[in-house]
Amino acid sequence: MNLANKLTFLRIILAPVFFVVYLSPRFFSSWFEQTEFDKTGLEQTGFEWTIPVLWVIFIISEITDYLDGLAARKLNQTSDFGKLFDPFADTLVQLTCFLCFVIDGLFPVILFLLVIYREFSILFIRNLMLKKGTTLGASIWGKVKTVVYIIAVGAALLAVSIERLGVYESLLPYFKKAALIIFVISVGFAAISFIDYLMIYHKTESKQNDQ
Repeated sequence: MNLANKLTFLRIILAPVFFVVYLSPRFFSSWFEQTEFDKTGLEQTGFEWTIPVLWVIFIISEITDYLDGLAARKLNQTSDFGKLFDPFADTLVQLTCFLCFVIDGLFPVILFLLVIYREFSILFIRNLMLKKGTTLGASIWGKVKTVVYIIAVGAALLAVSIERLGVYESLLPYFKKAALIIFVISVGFAAISFIDYLMIYHKTESKQNDQ
């Protein structure tokens, strides 16, 4: 566990923390009075604290995603394990966030299922290539997909922030729609990257068969 992999492992730890914090209103709603108002007259649900915590977890996750790759390159800690560990952590964090938004009704479950099927299929392809002595790291399309995933999570989290804080509520439907559109686009990139990985696997298989 070098520095790069420790940073990656931190993201894995943060994923379930995000899940618990996000869904705490569902778990502990009976502990709080739902009709309190602050001095400005805004309704207080007792769970406003979840918003800054969720944003901190989200930001730390993305910063460590950048730093682990930087550490691997700068400290010469690049390894086959890291090439698999990093996308695994990315997938775990992203699926956790998406699941939260599906439970909240922001994202449709059918698209979430497509994302899950894609990720498990990529895992299967990686295992096949690993048995052949080849490590399948993230492709350029896979990286683009990850970036769009991050934007989708950020957009959805912004909509949740508006809803839980009770500010700019008139804009809430627009933010929800924007988050959904970005999520749909991310699923499209997920499909493109899956085809790209299939082509990489096919080329690798063909080269090994020719040798």
